[in-house]
Parts: sequence; structure tokens; C-alpha cells
Amino acid sequence: MGDGPIPQELKFTAPTTAGAVSALVMMPPDARAMLVLGHGAGAGMRHAFMDAVARRLAARRVATFRYQFPFTERGARRPDPRPVLLATVRAAVVTARGTTRGLPLFAGGKSMGGRMTSMAAAATPLDGVRGIVFLGFPLHPAGRPGSDRAAHLSHVTVPMLFLNGTRDRLARLELLEPVCEHLGSSARLRVVEGADHSFHVLKRSGRTDEDVLDELAETTGKFVIALI
Repeated sequence: MGDGPIPQELKFTAPTTAGAVSALVMMPPDARAMLVLGHGAGAGMRHAFMDAVARRLAARRVATFRYQFPFTERGARRPDPRPVLLATVRAAVVTARGTTRGLPLFAGGKSMGGRMTSMAAAATPLDGVRGIVFLGFPLHPAGRPGSDRAAHLSHVTVPMLFLNGTRDRLARLELLEPVCEHLGSSARLRVVEGADHSFHVLKRSGRTDEDVLDELAETTGKFVIALI
């Protein structure tokens, strides 16, 4: 999906001594809300997955504000210390709010980006953010199942949408489903059949990666619109 609005690049100040980081704003002319999206640990905001999600959301009247964490801006592979990641989430939300033209604001991201968003919100609510979207919540490291990473979610005060694949090695469904059940009405889980943590599907599944991207965008769009 290569059509849609042209992303506009800007810079904002990251926390501590990290300096300025980049962001991409994709604003459809008929936007009804904006979603602030942090990237995962292994790829930046320009990754094909992030771009595909942003374009599909734009087609569903959801603007996006994609941003870099400082380590990615530097070209480093190792993520920043957690305080820097969390402060970057907050700075991104503040900056995005200034670009929304009064649109309702949501936040989240792919894997680490989503988890850092919820951890920031659990510590202190993100001003103006109405809901959080997880594109693959990293519940545990691969091969080390557990649910300790979900402990903070009970302190998040806004609705949360979890989009996780049945083949996700970083979130076994038998562990993630009870987490969402415990969170009650504040959490919604959308199980993406056949998808792994990167939302790839096997050819024998009868689905394509494009089908999955459409499902992610459609589910996210409905979640967002229902809360405005």
C-alpha cells in the first residue's frame, strides 16, 4: 500500500543528554484521531512494517506519529536504559499533541515500543492519551515463558488493545489470555491467527502478510474510533 498522505518529518528533543530524535507524522485530511507509535527493539520507525501500518491506519482516518528512540537515532543496536526509553515516550506524546490539531490522542507501538508506552502510563498517566495499542506485546523473552512483564498493566488507567499472533514466541497465548482476563474490561485481546511476533504468516496458512496488516489496522481503527 504505497498511496496515502506523504509523511512529514520533524525533530523533537529527547530526554537527558540524548539530544534530538526524528519523528514521522502521517496526517490524512479527514483524520479523526492520532496514534503515537514507538518502534520495536530491532528496527526503527522507517521499517516496512511501521510504514505499512501507518498507511493502512491513514486509510481508516487515523493519523500516526512515529518516532525514534535515541539508540536508533544514533544507529546503535543496544536499546537505551529504561529511564531514557520511558522519557522518550513522554516527550513523543507531548510533541504529538502539538501536531494533532485537537484530535483525540492514542499511543502504543510495536513490541518494545508498546511496552515502554504502557510502563510510562503505569507510572504516571500520559496526558491526553485515551488508549494504548500493543502491536505484539512482548510478554516474555523467547524460550523463557512468564508473565512478570505484565505486572505494571494493572496500573494503566486507560483501555488497552492487545494484537498478538498465535505463533508469537514472545507472548504465549496461554499466558497472555489470563493477563487480559485479569485486566477485565480495560483490556481487549485480538488473536491474529497464524502470525508470529513480526506478524508474518506461513504460506500454508492460506493468508498473506498483507491480510494480517489489514486486520491489524482494521481492529486498531475500530478500537480508536470507539473511544472518541
